[in-house]
Amino acid sequence: MDRVIVTGGAGFIGSHIVEALLRENYKVMVIDNFSTGHRRHLEHLPIDVYTFDITNPDVMDLIISLHPDYIIHEAAQISVANSVKDILNDENVNVKGSLHVIKAAIKANVKKVVFASSAAVYGNPITLPVSVDHPTRPESPYGLTKLTVEHYLKMAYKFYGLSYGILRYSNVYGPRQDAKGEGGVVAIFSECMRKETAPTIFGDGKQTRDFIFVRDVASANIKALKVDKNISVNISSGGSITINQLFETMKKAANSHLSVHYADARQGDIRDSLLSNDETKRLLGWAPCVDLFQGLRETIYDPNQYKKLQKL
Repeated sequence: MDRVIVTGGAGFIGSHIVEALLRENYKVMVIDNFSTGHRRHLEHLPIDVYTFDITNPDVMDLIISLHPDYIIHEAAQISVANSVKDILNDENVNVKGSLHVIKAAIKANVKKVVFASSAAVYGNPITLPVSVDHPTRPESPYGLTKLTVEHYLKMAYKFYGLSYGILRYSNVYGPRQDAKGEGGVVAIFSECMRKETAPTIFGDGKQTRDFIFVRDVASANIKALKVDKNISVNISSGGSITINQLFETMKKAANSHLSVHYADARQGDIRDSLLSNDETKRLLGWAPCVDLFQGLRETIYDPNQYKKLQKL
């Protein structure tokens, strides 16, 4: 049975990856500092959990001692806004923390590291949809740190033979996503609809995004583990929608009549984003399975979020 470490495995995306790994009969170990992840995502699962911060150099000794066959590296500082406010913290978590993981993977003779990158590495697109050979010109420190780790992974293969899978996520949404902080617009709209409070759209709402359901992202990670080559691919739905259209679609899914407020656009946000997944389908034999309306309904009616609201 292959052993897989998932850093950030208690988080929104990470916990879905953990469940997908278990369905494929992997032995799963999670490393998470629980700054944003939740124990409730994991407590019912047959896994080993280690409370540790990837920014602590001792995490390298921990990883080596666990003898993993693979590492799926999800742990990160994920807020674009916070990366602008505090570039040193962004670098500490996303670059230095990732280098700890990469160095440990080399020493542990890990077969492959699968890394959660982001559409933010591209910056404002020149053409749409964005393919993986599109120029990378990040518009935020967050995007820059993700791109930096991509380069380090390629160097690690060049000098040490560490195989990698780089997955550039578009806007991931789904159950368990927290609306606080950089929770994602779907999570924020969902919470507003459950609480019946009007949400805020930053900018004019005509900016476009490519939304991918979290279980489709998890399945892509499993595919990336199994493919016998280094890859850099987009994990996306292949379609886009404006934020205004998203809000109207969610109102329909929730049978809601909420109105919306508008505020100034946020610094560092991309105007339009649409990632091509043609290369991903070819290389991974993967395609998204959950359509947007179905995924939005499942997100809005997430029972975990209802339980939280009932306690308020």
